[in-house]
Amino acid sequence: MKYKLICLDIDGTLLDNEKNLRPEVAEAVRRAASKGARIVLNSARMPAGVEPIEKELGVSCIKICDGGSYILDGDTCISAEHFSTASMEGIFRQCARKNHLNLWIFHDRDWYVTGMDDRIEKEIEIIGYHPQIMKVEELAGRWDRENTGPSKLLIHARPELINQIKDEMAENIRRGIWPDISMAKSADFFLEIFPGDIDKGSVLKKVCDILHISLDETVAFGDHEMDIPMIQTAGLGVAMGNAVDELKQIADHITLSNEEDGVAVALDKIMAGEL
Repeated sequence: MKYKLICLDIDGTLLDNEKNLRPEVAEAVRRAASKGARIVLNSARMPAGVEPIEKELGVSCIKICDGGSYILDGDTCISAEHFSTASMEGIFRQCARKNHLNLWIFHDRDWYVTGMDDRIEKEIEIIGYHPQIMKVEELAGRWDRENTGPSKLLIHARPELINQIKDEMAENIRRGIWPDISMAKSADFFLEIFPGDIDKGSVLKKVCDILHISLDETVAFGDHEMDIPMIQTAGLGVAMGNAVDELKQIADHITLSNEEDGVAVALDKIMAGEL
């Protein structure tokens, strides 16, 4: 097969809208792996949300978790990055608490929240992992002593408020108030915050460097804003039929939606040499 690495976003791409891995999609990924392709799951999910997908696929995967700040090969961490507790505390005060929102805080394999709500309960149901309720100040104090910080933060809100918060954060980043972070929407209602030099494209390049695979030999599949750098970086960037317009505009190919086995349809074309 022409391509040696298949990089897959999970939600809205590999999984359908009910968060299920459809049989046709799973079988197509297994066929690609059997032809020698390395499979990479590239997601904003924490490890506990990615590992069950790998198990269901039945294929050994590189797992890019927390949007790229924590990367696993098997059970071995091959990369972990964090940003400052000062930025975490500022984002909590100015973006979460001010808007009466809970902040989701991730550190490597661990998940913390500043309070519980219906969306957090739904996430627990999806991934089967219960976060710890913690005060931001307590986490900051602990991590300062350990010389570490968060891997990722997440804010959930209605789309209009997410856009407002994103604009405010962008202004603070421009002014140098939070110089060590970057951000992107993984859904209309999710704003993800990462270490400043990380996006899904840069971590795809990092994995390729580790595996000694050329970017020209990679395929990436995605559906949302956060996937755009990955689609731009890969040798072949595939947008799902349900992808946002911004991603479709820069993709090399548009496949069917995640409800129509779009990943399987495109992989079959790739394995047949049609893409």
